[in-house]
This record gives sequence, C-alpha cells and structure tokens, in this order.
Amino acid sequence: MLAPATQRPSSGLQPKPQPDSLWRAMVAREPHNEAPVSTGAPLTRDLAVEVAVIGAGYSGLSAAFALQKRGVDCAVFDANPVGWGASGRNGGVVSSKFRLSFAQIDKLHGLETAKRMHRLAHDGVRVVESFVDEFKLERACFEHTGSLRCAHTEKAFAAIRAEAEWVRTQLGDTSMTVHSREEVTRETGSAGFVGGVLSADAGTLLPLEYVNGIARGLTARGVPIYEATPIVDITRSQREAGSGVVLRTPGGTVHAKQVIVATNAYSDLTTATAAYQRELVPFRSAMIATERLPADLEGRLMVQRRSYTETRRMMKWFRKVDGRMLFGGRDAFGKEGQSGGFDALRRAMIALFPELADVRIEYGWSGYVGMTFNALPHVGRSDDATTFCLGYNGAGVAMASLLGQHAAALALGETPELALLGQQGLRPVPFHSLRAPGVRVVAAWYQFLDAVGA
Repeated sequence: MLAPATQRPSSGLQPKPQPDSLWRAMVAREPHNEAPVSTGAPLTRDLAVEVAVIGAGYSGLSAAFALQKRGVDCAVFDANPVGWGASGRNGGVVSSKFRLSFAQIDKLHGLETAKRMHRLAHDGVRVVESFVDEFKLERACFEHTGSLRCAHTEKAFAAIRAEAEWVRTQLGDTSMTVHSREEVTRETGSAGFVGGVLSADAGTLLPLEYVNGIARGLTARGVPIYEATPIVDITRSQREAGSGVVLRTPGGTVHAKQVIVATNAYSDLTTATAAYQRELVPFRSAMIATERLPADLEGRLMVQRRSYTETRRMMKWFRKVDGRMLFGGRDAFGKEGQSGGFDALRRAMIALFPELADVRIEYGWSGYVGMTFNALPHVGRSDDATTFCLGYNGAGVAMASLLGQHAAALALGETPELALLGQQGLRPVPFHSLRAPGVRVVAAWYQFLDAVGA
C-alpha cells in the first residue's frame, strides 16, 4: 500500500553543493549561470511518468534526451544538484577508448567483437559532439584536439607503439600516430617521457558547463529535472492500468512504467539504488589546478592544448585550462576531501614539470570513478522494469553520454548494438565487502611496479 501524501518517507539526506572546484568557479563567473540550471526545486507532489530516470549526470540526462526525442514522457531525479557526482568533477577529457585495448579485446573475444567495440568507443565522441551542437554548448568549450599518451619507459613506449600499429592494420584506423621523445618533450614541456602516441579522435571540454548546458536544454524542452529529490524506495506496483514501479521521495510518490538507474559510483547514496554499487569498485580520483601561469611558462607547456596521460599503472593525466595546469590521478589511499592525495599530486606534477615548483595550487577536489571487475562499462536490465548504466572506468564523458542513450533504448524494448557492454542482470563484484582493502593492496602493488619500471 502506498504511503498517504501526509506521511512522506524521510531520506535523512540533505542536498550538497557542488564541490569547490575550478569547474564550479568557472561556472560562477558566467552571468547566464546566475539563474538555476533546471527547476532547482525538489519534487513536492505525486507524479506519473512513463520513464523515471534516477541520476542527473551525463548518463541520466542523455537517457532523458533520447526519451524526449521519441516523445516519451519522462522525468529526472537526483539527490543533489545536476552534475554533482562524477559528471561535474571529472577532468573534462573526451576519449575514444576503454581500459582494455582493442588488441586485448581481440585476444579475449575475437576481431569482430574488437571492431564493434571500436565503433562504440568512437560513437561516444560523436554523441558528445552532437550534444554540443544540439544544445549550443559554446560555454562547454569543446575542442577536438586529440589526446597524447606519454610513455614513461622504453618498454611502455614499445607497447603503445605496437597498439597503434595493431589498430591501423587490424581496424583500419589511422587516427593514432607515434611521436618521438623530442616531439613529446617539445609539446608537453616535460623531459620525463621517452615518446608517445597521439589519438586524434579525442578532445577536452568544461565538464560542469557541459552537464549544466544539457540540463538547461532539456528543461527548455519540457523535461522536468528534480534536484534535492533522493529516491528512497523503489517497489513494484500492480495498479489496474498495469504493472509498473513506485518510487518514493521525501516530497512525493512517482509512478512509472520503467526506471533507468544512472547513479554510477554514487549509487549508495540511498538504499533504493545501493544494489548497483555492488557492481562497482569506486576508486577515488583527485585533481589539482594551479594559479594562472605566467605568460612565458604558459607558452612553453602543452603547446597543443590537448589532454595528456601517462603509461604508469597508477596513471596521472594533465591538461591546460583557463591558463592553469590541471593535474589529476587516482588516489586509492585517501577519502574524499582529504589533502594527502593533493600533496602527492603536487609532488608528481613537479617531478614532471620542475618549473611549476613555485607555482601556487589554487584548487583541489576529488570524487569517485566507477571501476568494474571486467574493466568495461555495463548497460542492461536488472529486471523487466529497470535499466541501468554504470562503470565508465575513467572514460565517462563520452561513454556515459553514449550509454545513457542506449539505456533509454533498452527501457523502450529496443535492442541497440552493445557488444561487450550489454549485460543481463546485475553481477556484483566478488567479495565486494573487501573492496576497500583490496583496492589499497592492488594500488600499492601497482605503485611498486611503476617505481621499478616493470
């Protein structure tokens, strides 16, 4: 029996503001963002929709857009503001890759599957481009500049050269090109690398502007987005009009025919979506941003304004934005808000760029990346009324934008091409309760291997 309107459940959750990041500061500088991104209001009444979308990040908003295009009545719900999770905290790198290389996928699953996965990876970049055009997201500053992977050892350089050659010969993709030590040093301004491989089909954007712009566009098209509205309970309904789902929030009850869960690494914010957290090993990712660089230094570092990654297992990545160095990496040993990870990032940054030793760090923030046991994103049905998409493994700007659309298709009974990304039912990570100490052990081992050059 549904709770009466006067006895709403309490979530115990209070909505939280966006983290104090460079992205938040840049959004605040724009006069047009003084108005609310969406309705800005929580749900305060009962509601009926065809599809309820939980999560107002890239996945959820992409799903809502796909539904709206098909004329499907939908609404989006989030416990916090639009883009509060990874969608507003990430590094803004738009990439056409998975954690597994395409050669590894071929070895494990065959060449045809590798070709299908290659198409999906590049489809993600195309979806980002389409959103930028569709919603006129000039403020997101999307630049299709490519991404340069920088090798820290000769062994690593040989491996990524071989990968680029395999992609060229087996997949017919000529977008990956090898750069010499001298070329990488000249472009990055760092002498810490022995060479690199440029992936041309990649780019950068301002992640919070991107997600906010999509939300504004959806709201303008009549898709309601309810912030500060946690889903505290999900049950099945057997109404006279047919079966469906009942979602309870502190301010209202939502009746829907289908639900899309797009909460990723923050699925445990409420018990209603906590089961999806067991699909993941959340991994903390931290970022620092310097003060604006002096003009002469700014002109010597990362002159092509791409995104850059390195080949260490505990990878660091960097790019230039707003005249600053942005430097990020995994920080398995810290918790959100702790400063130790930021100090470690600063040391790593200075090791690669000694000229930054006296440059002040102006921003530091962190968040969780949804890592999966098989190193691939997952999209599928957990039951006949619920679809989920999660686990972007650090490549979420493009993949989440793509898989949200595929989740919408699944919710409507369609059968999109998903290759290895499609999943029927939930598959919890084995020994999930041991994930935190396990991550620390693995991270320590990776750091050791990186230190000895293995």
